[in-house]
Amino acid sequence: MAGRFPPRRTSVPPPRAETATRVGGSGAPLPDVDLALVLGPLRRGPWDPTFRRTPDGAHWRASRTPAGPGTLRVASPGGVLDAAAWGPGADWLLAQLPPLLGSLDDPSLFTAHHRVVAESLRRRPGLRLGRTGLVLESLIPSILEQKVTTDEAYRAWRRLVQTHGEPAPGPAPVPLHVMPDPRTWALIPSWDWHRAGVDNKRSSTILRAVRVAALLEEAATMPLASASARLQLIPGIGPWTAAETLQRSNGAPDAVTVGDLHLSGTVGHALAGDRTTNDEAMLKLLAPYEGQRHRATRLILLSGHTPPRRAPRMYRNDIARL
Repeated sequence: MAGRFPPRRTSVPPPRAETATRVGGSGAPLPDVDLALVLGPLRRGPWDPTFRRTPDGAHWRASRTPAGPGTLRVASPGGVLDAAAWGPGADWLLAQLPPLLGSLDDPSLFTAHHRVVAESLRRRPGLRLGRTGLVLESLIPSILEQKVTTDEAYRAWRRLVQTHGEPAPGPAPVPLHVMPDPRTWALIPSWDWHRAGVDNKRSSTILRAVRVAALLEEAATMPLASASARLQLIPGIGPWTAAETLQRSNGAPDAVTVGDLHLSGTVGHALAGDRTTNDEAMLKLLAPYEGQRHRATRLILLSGHTPPRRAPRMYRNDIARL
């Protein structure tokens, strides 16, 4: 289970000098945005060392930005935006806050063509597809999720970030860590990958990716097809991993996940009453949503219309193909 491994005692760089900026303190109204729905996909398990939601409803994120490490706190008490950031990346995080909360997403372009989708949309008017603008922070955990259970991937991500990352700046109520920079990822010894439960294929893919990190980060500003092609130039990164990454980094509404163990069956069950659907059949069912297929599948997953399990419960990323 997630959290089985305690943090190792390692020498990590001390927190950098902190700066803080606050926005929304004057009571700026938050648009019709559900923070949990928008930011939830960025959280890799309940004990993600880079993300935490506190009992007061605030969302805390530790990120490695182009300006350096930063911590972001976002809350909406009484429907009012309250955001603060710390660290060298504070200004970058606050500048990127509107896109993160879905300002570049246009849900009016979406039309529901099925009752299940329409009802899910009606119940979640605050759903927006946010974009982080950061490719590597979504790509690496997506690679870790290849061909393993979600719990295994979450555990690996937690151990690697806590061991090789650095303490996040700012006064987070729980210890947060910023993920390692590309050079640090490249220097992780083989035995630490092994201790984290990461096989050679996945670790090698991550090592290939961090060697060209700057080129991969450029995908955050590319159209979906070009961005996906850029990521898939790396051996070990296929359509599944690229889609899972670009859904988060680019907020791509059409980045539909193919090659997933459960998604095609869930879509088939919700839209056609057929749980045996494969990827080809799933894409046919999603054809009316061309350009918005990721949003459609997200609404389907949120609807609760999933087929009954025939085996012990697993998560949708389990044993996913590339």
